Amino acid sequence: MPIYTVHDAKTNLSKLIERAEAGDEVIIARRDVPAVRLVPVASTAAQRKFGAYKGEATVTEAFFEPLPEDELAAWEAGQAPTPKPSRLRKS
Repeated sequence: MPIYTVHDAKTNLSKLIERAEAGDEVIIARRDVPAVRLVPVASTAAQRKFGAYKGEATVTEAFFEPLPEDELAAWEAGQAPTPKPSRLRKS
């Protein structure tokens, strides 16, 4: 396990980053005392996959029907409508 001085680390930082990303252990020392370990940052968020939920739900013809008058009035008044059976059906 090679140990690099701060001076060497400053001079070769991009090379040391490449080594750390490749899985090598990179230690940086002040004089002869190890001070830090250079490690890659783990990915924080998974990428979204287009079409990941394809086939999970189906839209019935009821989805395209006009809303009932009471539900339409609630939406227009800015109120939450009373819960009714879903217009989407899980497959």
